[in-house]
Amino acid sequence: MKINQESVLLVGVRLKKAKEEDFLYRMEELEALTKTAGGSVKAQMFQSLDHPHSATYIGRGKVDELKSLIEEKEIDLVIFNDELSPSQLRNLTNQLDMPVIDRTQLILDIFAKRARSREGKLQVELAQLSYLLPRLRGQGHVLSRLGGGIGTRGPGETQLEIDQRHIRSRMDELRNQLAQIVSHRERYRDRRKKNQAFQISLVGYTNAGKSTLLHKLSDSDVYVEDQLFATLDPTTKKLKLPSGIEVLMTDTVGFIQQLPTTLIAAFRSTLEEVKEADLILHVVDAANPDFINHEKTVIKLLEDLDAHQIPSLTVYNKRDQIKGDFFASGHGPSTLISAYNDSDLEKLRDKIETVMEEQFSPYIIYLDAYEGKWLHRLKGETIVTEQTFNESSEQYAVRGYAPADSAIYHELQKRKDT
Repeated sequence: MKINQESVLLVGVRLKKAKEEDFLYRMEELEALTKTAGGSVKAQMFQSLDHPHSATYIGRGKVDELKSLIEEKEIDLVIFNDELSPSQLRNLTNQLDMPVIDRTQLILDIFAKRARSREGKLQVELAQLSYLLPRLRGQGHVLSRLGGGIGTRGPGETQLEIDQRHIRSRMDELRNQLAQIVSHRERYRDRRKKNQAFQISLVGYTNAGKSTLLHKLSDSDVYVEDQLFATLDPTTKKLKLPSGIEVLMTDTVGFIQQLPTTLIAAFRSTLEEVKEADLILHVVDAANPDFINHEKTVIKLLEDLDAHQIPSLTVYNKRDQIKGDFFASGHGPSTLISAYNDSDLEKLRDKIETVMEEQFSPYIIYLDAYEGKWLHRLKGETIVTEQTFNESSEQYAVRGYAPADSAIYHELQKRKDT
């Protein structure tokens, strides 16, 4: 279906203490976000300031300049590269006499478009209402746009025009529904723990290639698209590693610099799935010129989620798109790959096993020839590194590594003691 694209003008303020390079990357990202939302960027306007103007974010002269540019370029929507305060949004909407949204509302809009599951839709609606509640005054102009457009997806125009009491009531209802879903997920998580499957969480900046990697490693149908926030709902797949051990790998929502606080709050329960991981695979788009900042953003969010203590492996992806030399940032073990290269994927599977071995405890066990069930269990639940058969004793000697807190490791120890 062809989207009727809105003509968009982007506005950014570069703080004089900030690096110009970082500011330009963020403006490029805003343009990519706008395209993902279905807009077409026709013009951009920058201003350098010590700090944003309290009333209109940009200076009064720039507001007049903006009016002229809107008319000249026949703009439908203005998007600011920062979160505007309720008064800034109201003043700008009134003075420009046209729809104005900020970076936060744009991201929320993309999330509303991408949400597939019931939980995802509830979380996005809760985040949108949390953001819009203090901004309802003076939003009638934006909300009354015929046919909607960027920034108006989700709860709907009439829903947002009702009084604040009803919105708060709706937010309570959403929280109750989400609490039930979270309770169900916790029961499912406990069941997974009892089954003792090794859990790997894929995390990374949006569009780093996490879904592509999951799709290629598990040979499964996972939604893959070269767009920001292509994946919103967590997806878990079973994956067999070279030794035969089976693990569960979960894709998560992509992170982004200045991820709206309302979204972090709404998606916290989903993001906290990462805390249950035994290993975190941090996927980084190595071809992106701003990859170091992307990497730092994810590390900071993992710290906020109290997941930074979990063992991790940094996977620098998109090797085939890198121009010039590449140097890893040095945050723990890492590997450089292309998700589309089979030998790179094999290298990654081996690397995952190596990192797992460092967490596991070594074992050696002798099995009689008829104990095929034991051998099968060892191959599926542990990393088997060596297996030999002694014909004179008719026994298998098996060496490998197993999680120290797993049932199979305790059974191995018990067997050893008897």
